Formats: sequence, structure tokens, C-alpha cells
Amino acid sequence: MTQTNEPNKETCAGNCASCPSATGCSDQRNTGAPKDLPPKANISVKHVVLVLSGKGGVGKSTVSTNLAYALANRGYNTGLIDLDIHGPDIPKMLGVEDARLQSYDGKIIEPVRITGNLAVISMAFLLPERNTPVIWRGPMKMTVIRQFLEDVNWGDLDYLVVDLPPGTGDEALTVAQLAPNIAGAVIVTTPQDVAILDSSKAAEFVKKLELRVLGIVENMSGFVCPHCKEEIDVFGRGGGEKEAKELGVPFLGAIPLDPEMRRAADEGRPFIIRRAEDNPTRKSFDAIMEALVKEIEG
Repeated sequence: MTQTNEPNKETCAGNCASCPSATGCSDQRNTGAPKDLPPKANISVKHVVLVLSGKGGVGKSTVSTNLAYALANRGYNTGLIDLDIHGPDIPKMLGVEDARLQSYDGKIIEPVRITGNLAVISMAFLLPERNTPVIWRGPMKMTVIRQFLEDVNWGDLDYLVVDLPPGTGDEALTVAQLAPNIAGAVIVTTPQDVAILDSSKAAEFVKKLELRVLGIVENMSGFVCPHCKEEIDVFGRGGGEKEAKELGVPFLGAIPLDPEMRRAADEGRPFIIRRAEDNPTRKSFDAIMEALVKEIEG
């Protein structure tokens, strides 16, 4: 059965705030919820890039972290928001997991500065202990997402990279409605069919929100044995590129499965500053960053 962005007018309850079709719906009726979508957050940013995955375990946070670092290395003022509220891992990957958020006036939050032009915000900075769980329903998530966008002293940003949890739930929908100047979404997948299936759902979600799919990144694409130097396709190869062609969206590039990537994340030193510029995996990140900037800025 063909599905469209238009809700069924016979069964629509008017709950526009939680409806993925709300942005393209011309008949946003109401049974108690506001008819209008929430106002955009007040933040000075040229381009917001959402990083999505259809499923967990594909390396989305690793891609977000190294992509943000690559943009900052090229001189762009870059912000990075870790919106995986229940499993915030980016501070660990950046080596700042013990940092805490501060406010000089009790109103505006200071992000954690990684470099002169790279700042990050994460739920991890608010937790009393590393193993403290966040047990929240949707409305509380929506509140903190708005705060992370407009109550943080980001300054004037060229790029804001938003790392989202797996799937197409509250966090993705809320930031898509609140963030201004969204350039589009990057979808991270691994080569195998199961991951590709879920990434296609993420792409359809982005399209339903009338946002642009900036491209697909294939992570864990091939592995070079450190002993025999033979290349092994552990999870397959080429699935992300094939899916990009079928969906009619750009393919931004492939990142090989590299043990150094895992080691860099565990040690809190992003891979892109840990390895030499001639490293193949680092080259792949730089190429993806350049392809992304070209897609956005032309």
C-alpha cells in the first residue's frame, strides 16, 4: 500500500507536535495541542547537519565526532551536540568525560571547549556518575534539546553537527522541528543488508520531514589485516553506495574497519588527530568532510 506524507483525515487526532507528517500537512487539525509547530531555536548557525542511523552499532557517534573535528581542522567554527540522551558516548571519545557544564550568569550554559573552534554539549556533562541512567519520557527530552540548542553559548557557528540516537524517535523529530538552517542529514550505515534496510527507513524519515538527505556514509567497509595485509570484507562492501544509488542520494564515502579507530575512541583522542595525514582511514574522513561541504555549499 502506498504511503504519503498526508495523514488520514478521518483518523487524524490533531497531535501535530509528534507527527512526522506535520511539516508537509496542510490540514493540521487539533484536539488540544497547539496548531502551530514549536518556534525555531534562537541560535546563530549557518548549517545544521543531523547524523542519523537506522540502527545502533554502526559507528554513528564515531563518524559524528571525527566529522566535527575535520570541519574544525579546516577552520570552520563547529559545534557538536550529543543527543543520544540515554547513551552519551561522545565526551568519552573526546577525552572530556569528566567535564561539567558551567554558567556564568545562571542562564546561558558554556559548552565544553575542545579546541578554539570546536565546542561540544552532552547529557553526560550533567550526570552525577558515569553509570547514572537517564530515565526520561519524551517531553523532558524535548525540553533539554531546546536548551542544548538555544541556551548554550555557541557563538557564531559555521556548522553544528548533531549526533542522534539510533532510529527515528523523539530526539530526531524534535531537533528537526527546532533547529534552524538545517542543511540536511547524513545517514551512517554498515555494508550488510540488515543495516542497509534500516538506513533506508532513516532516509525515508528525513524525506517525510521535507529535509535533504546529504548523503550516506558506509562505515566498517573492509578490513586490512595488520599481519598479512590481505583485505577482508568482514561485513561486506558496497552496500551503502548501492543503497545511495537506489535512493537517489549522494554517497559521501566509505570508512574501513580499523582497530586504531576503536583504540582512539577508548583513549579519548579522536582518530583524525591521532593518525598521520597519509593514513587511509584519516584520508577517508577528510574526503567525506569535503564531499559534505561541497553538497552543502556547492
